[in-house]
Amino acid sequence: MKKLKIKTGDTVRVMAGDHKGQEGKVQKVFIEKNKAIVEGVNMVSKHEKPSAANPQGGIKKMEAPIHISNLSLIDKKGDATRVGYRVENDKKVRFSKKSNEVI
Repeated sequence: MKKLKIKTGDTVRVMAGDHKGQEGKVQKVFIEKNKAIVEGVNMVSKHEKPSAANPQGGIKKMEAPIHISNLSLIDKKGDATRVGYRVENDKKVRFSKKSNEVI
């Protein structure tokens, strides 16, 4: 199975594309597609047919997945950083390569 360095709940910044510079929290990660849904980023309009739950129908705004390569993790200081792994106390932990702190 593929291992990604960004997980659900991480705060990330978009580094490339139309939404460059926006920040948000990762809501869901699609490992097989290398994509993630970030809160408030890459908003798209989706048309909904009228249904029993939504009799009016209409246009709904929602987040679309964005490729992992366009995202960078944000550390506690608010800087974009790359992620590394190391073993501390017999446990594998992620750390910020910029500040060398455990995430």
